[in-house]
Amino acid sequence: MARVEVLGRYHYQQDIQVRQHCLKADEGESMGGQDQGPNPYELLLSGLGACTSITLRMYAEKKGWELGEIHVGLHFYRDDQGGEHIDRTLTCSAELGDEQRQRLLEIAAKTPVTRTVRQGTPIETEWK
Repeated sequence: MARVEVLGRYHYQQDIQVRQHCLKADEGESMGGQDQGPNPYELLLSGLGACTSITLRMYAEKKGWELGEIHVGLHFYRDDQGGEHIDRTLTCSAELGDEQRQRLLEIAAKTPVTRTVRQGTPIETEWK
């Protein structure tokens, strides 16, 4: 379904290959990096935000709803007890009714990446 290759060549900078697309990742200067790209949590939020926006657009198209521009704002943080949280805020440029907004919130809660993050997908790691 998805495959990514990551190559770390210099300090914290990472070259990411996704199909024909090349991305960069790095830590910010405050974490000792050179800020050459988003950090890993920013990339995680990017995937969640993109999946949310795409899924909402697909659903709206099936319903014949015009959303205009969709904006998904995401914030990852840890609370005082060390619990991790993601806040997600949705807006769009088109006028929507209360029922439409409520339905889109329900759809956002069921996007594929949302489900993956919430369920805590197992990760198996090995050396080759």
